[in-house]
Amino acid sequence: METSVYVGTSLDGFLARKDGDIEWLEQFADEDAMRSYEEFMNKIDAIVIGRGTYEKVLTFPTWPYNKEVFVLSTSIKKVPDTLKSKASMLSGRPVEILNFLSGKGFSRIYLDGGKVIQSFLTEDLVDELIIATVPILIGSGIPLFGILKNDLQFNLIRTESFSNGLVRSYYKRERDPNRNMTGH
Repeated sequence: METSVYVGTSLDGFLARKDGDIEWLEQFADEDAMRSYEEFMNKIDAIVIGRGTYEKVLTFPTWPYNKEVFVLSTSIKKVPDTLKSKASMLSGRPVEILNFLSGKGFSRIYLDGGKVIQSFLTEDLVDELIIATVPILIGSGIPLFGILKNDLQFNLIRTESFSNGLVRSYYKRERDPNRNMTGH
């Protein structure tokens, strides 16, 4: 099982404004950004998003995902009938979610949403970070990172810079080959 985060952040590390607004980020969704995202998505089996991301995505004109989506929420119990073949609800700790997805045959998971990413990082269950940083300071919002119990070291694989000011960095978490699903 491999978990990946693919996100865009402001220069000051926010995924969105406090109300979920990402308009400041959308101006950087050019052809290069879309191609990179499509390449990433071609390597993914399933997507795990949080309730906030799910609610934001529901405001989009069309459902943006072409892979099966699992929404982590304890407050929302079912998806609308129009999304039944595209998304389903789950709850549980990150390790339980990964064990469930593994049991369903998934092996490459895309994690999206501030709280989801933070909860998987807290349990040391993120293998890859791909962070596109845009040259905008928004001052406050939904942070990418939160408080961690332990330091997590990632190795920088490569960094790409683009003419629109976006910088995309690729990181991999070094793992002990004997690691189990609990991250230990």
